[in-house]
Amino acid sequence: MGAPRGHDPAGRLRPPADGAAHLIKRSVVVAGHRTSVSLEDAFWTALAALARDQNLSINALIGEIDRGRAGNLSSAIRVYVLERKRP
Repeated sequence: MGAPRGHDPAGRLRPPADGAAHLIKRSVVVAGHRTSVSLEDAFWTALAALARDQNLSINALIGEIDRGRAGNLSSAIRVYVLERKRP
């Protein structure tokens, strides 16, 4: 039996045929605990660039975002990226 429709064998969502954004789920370690975060590829790319610019790992940057958040971690990451990537 193959992978469920819309997923690749690694469990990530495949891009829809219509070119719409898709979520990529990754495991991260936050405050010493493993959790998963689902973000669109564009947010993962921007988050990696921001972490690199600050000489941090993605996990360390997500840890900083986690300490300052009030709601959902994925949403907090998106807001963080948007606030720092605005022209």
